[in-house]
Amino acid sequence: MATMTYTERNMVKAYSLMLDNLSLAAKTAIADYLAKSLKKEQTADSDFYNLYGAWKSDKSAEDIITEIRDSRSFGNTRTIEAF
Repeated sequence: MATMTYTERNMVKAYSLMLDNLSLAAKTAIADYLAKSLKKEQTADSDFYNLYGAWKSDKSAEDIITEIRDSRSFGNTRTIEAF
């Protein structure tokens, strides 16, 4: 069996406490879902990027930062109408 991190062990304990009060049908449904998730071929990168809204880009970080900074507009961007 694969080893778990300290955080993963604590998460398993927390989830098991929540599961204690569920019905047999609910526990069976969760077990089915977990069994199906074990069969899926997953890559660490795809899971991570799907969770955090990251995107892939051919631009370097410096190019993206420059583009963001150049698109900012400061100063007199409002038009104030006289009474």
